[in-house]
Amino acid sequence: MNSNSDIKKKVTILGSTGSIGTQALDIISESDRYEIYALSCNNRIEPLIEQARRFNPEIVVVYDAAQYLALKSALSDTSIKVMSGMAGLISIATSDAVDILITSVVGNIGLEPTVAAIKKGKTIALANKETLVTAGEIIMPLAKAYGSIILPVDSEHSAIFQCLNGESHRAIDKILLTASGGAFRSFTKDQIRHKKAVEALKHPNWSMGRKITIDSATLMNKGLEFIEAKWLFDVSIEQIQVVVHPQSIIHSMVQFKDHAIMAQLGVPDMRVPIIYALDYPERYPNSVAPLDFASLSELTFDQPDFDRFPCLEIAINSLKSGGIMPTVMNAANEVLVQAYLDDKIGFYDISEFINRTMGEFNNIISPTLDDIFMADQEARKIVKALYK
Repeated sequence: MNSNSDIKKKVTILGSTGSIGTQALDIISESDRYEIYALSCNNRIEPLIEQARRFNPEIVVVYDAAQYLALKSALSDTSIKVMSGMAGLISIATSDAVDILITSVVGNIGLEPTVAAIKKGKTIALANKETLVTAGEIIMPLAKAYGSIILPVDSEHSAIFQCLNGESHRAIDKILLTASGGAFRSFTKDQIRHKKAVEALKHPNWSMGRKITIDSATLMNKGLEFIEAKWLFDVSIEQIQVVVHPQSIIHSMVQFKDHAIMAQLGVPDMRVPIIYALDYPERYPNSVAPLDFASLSELTFDQPDFDRFPCLEIAINSLKSGGIMPTVMNAANEVLVQAYLDDKIGFYDISEFINRTMGEFNNIISPTLDDIFMADQEARKIVKALYK
């Protein structure tokens, strides 16, 4: 990585047209500390074209090869190189020119380029949950072996990472993972049963992508973060506790063995963890509004309700089972969230069909990456057959 503070960090963003990607670009546009090396999208080339013309990266990649010619034609009057497919993602993730890689794609698409970047010893700002959910037991030892730094971009994991800065891992007693409770926190189970996706998308605190906002409503997002926390911070399942905190001011906490608790607080703004990852280990002024304590009427806490929000317990149980079960759970959830967004299934169909899909598999303990990819694809086929 560049050590001279006058030299701009070169950044690659996988998933630059999504919520995290666009916010990262807004941050970068406000600073003179970064330079965009490469950008990528899944198939939405129109915003990628706009980003390319604005930031003039060396390379852009569209994962959907069917969009390659249209993208190439649209940028033919520029010097920007156009690539496609997984090979393109891996190429821009591993380039020697890149100082920091932001992985903010949704789904298991992010796993291969992340592994490739780790093997190149890259610093990775990780916003792709699936990488650790499905392959955490592979990813973290691999990062250690290759000297790759994994910087969490989730607000909760960034908070924990900051609370642990300078602390001994041996001193950790418990990680307190906060959850807003999502859009349906105050509703009864019967009320939730009839709620459509359009209502689930109205998150009370955070501005996020559609998939993650639905996951927040089901509390699956907290289940995925529970799994990530286990691998990121090398703790046992028993050392992680989910705490519902509706105001989303405390982003997570760490309780130490002497029962002291450290918490990271701030306004609910995803730009904060993105900025922290981009600038780590430094801190600089930014345009995010500071927290005004005088305006806070209360900070409240509660236990999660597994009956109203069964997806949280399903995710934790998949981690307890280990092997390919988190992969199966995650893949089924991705398919079902999209079905819910498309009004093809109801809210509680998500948890029911995830359980049924997991029941179709014989577990593979200590899976290889190939096992993970195969389980992911098979789970998607099975769950689609179940609800159609």
